[in-house]
Amino acid sequence: MSTRSTQAVQALSRFGELAWFKLPAEYNHVFNYYQVPYMGWRYKSIRQGLEEVIEDAVKEPATQLEWILDRTRRNWILLPRRVHQEAGGLADPSFSETIHSINTNDQEFCLKALSDIDLIIEMINQISIPKD
Repeated sequence: MSTRSTQAVQALSRFGELAWFKLPAEYNHVFNYYQVPYMGWRYKSIRQGLEEVIEDAVKEPATQLEWILDRTRRNWILLPRRVHQEAGGLADPSFSETIHSINTNDQEFCLKALSDIDLIIEMINQISIPKD
């Protein structure tokens, strides 16, 4: 697990036990390019009301790109708005094609997104968890 993934898991685990987590590698050594990051996770259980706290933390840092946290499905997905818009949504089969297209054609976007996701993970790790 990469340092970024470890930090993300630690930050998200402060709010509840994770059942699943995914954050693709930042660099694809086979094709020699940086990859646009997106982060997915699911909690086994989360204390009521903390969903909004996490959602607010994602919006807090001054990022270079616009990000969205999609909680409409079982897994929560954090991704750049551009990916969501170009893929036509998370359930669309073109999601992986959109990611691949951005990876191969827009390295500047990928690098901005990687920088942003570090800020977002840091913010999630720093927010105080409300007491019951």
